[in-house]
Amino acid sequence: MKLKITVHGVAYEVDVEVLDAKRDEFGPTGALPSLGAPGTFHHGSAAASAPPPAVGQAAPSTAGSGVVSPIAGTVIEIRCKPGDDVAQGQELLIIEAMKMNTAIAAPVAGTVKQVLVAAGDSVRENQQLVEFS
Repeated sequence: MKLKITVHGVAYEVDVEVLDAKRDEFGPTGALPSLGAPGTFHHGSAAASAPPPAVGQAAPSTAGSGVVSPIAGTVIEIRCKPGDDVAQGQELLIIEAMKMNTAIAAPVAGTVKQVLVAAGDSVRENQQLVEFS
């Protein structure tokens, strides 16, 4: 069965082989059930939701008044220092994980109070990286 899937605006045509479903589960034509809203597919108990943030621009969460790492990895570059005024979306540091660089951006405008990591440090997911004043 061929499907057309769009990921981050790029369309892909893929071949799909159903291994464990009853033939009539997809109807007499083998068509998939309604997919619902774009970016969401529900079938049985498994569900896939909208795609993650664009590659290279992770969406770190804020912990109080700071930024936490969205992934585990190694800090390879720091682009801010205490006292810096930063704009929303400005890159604060770069984390490498699985040979891919991820830019960590300021979720809000503010002043950097403290950078809690250094280049070369290993960080874990949800570890606080930068504190704002």
